[in-house]
Amino acid sequence: MNTLIGTYECKVDAKGRLMLPTSLKKQLGSLEDGFVLKRSVFQPCLELFPMAEWNKMMLKINKLNRFNKKNDDFIRRFTAGVKMIEIDATGRLLIPKDLVVFAQIDKDIVLNSAINIIEIWDKDKYENAIENAVGDFADLAEEVMGNFNDDEDGIS
Repeated sequence: MNTLIGTYECKVDAKGRLMLPTSLKKQLGSLEDGFVLKRSVFQPCLELFPMAEWNKMMLKINKLNRFNKKNDDFIRRFTAGVKMIEIDATGRLLIPKDLVVFAQIDKDIVLNSAINIIEIWDKDKYENAIENAVGDFADLAEEVMGNFNDDEDGIS
């Protein structure tokens, strides 16, 4: 899968359905394989995994020793609330009620591409998360990316 690109503002109807933006659907390619929707580990948002990406993640997680309590606890919490999701004939995706409650999704949402998955945020929560991170982002960028220059292209 290619890297997903874009941030999209959308609306969710009263039943928790949202229409995927056309440009995002084009990037996702085949929609027939379905998706996995789950709670985010670090943020009050949801993560939408294309099935191929979910399968890659499960290959990593399946290597964990289940007889280690921390591993077992991690697996349980990581998969809490996980749902298989399909796109209906009209191009809509249904967010289950328990996940709507977890992410405190109202009517306006933001779909944010996060490399190989899509984050689904309540719009106000997304804007707050971005605004609150602005001051720390320079330090975070330096700490996380400051030692990379693999391509010797001058961009590091």
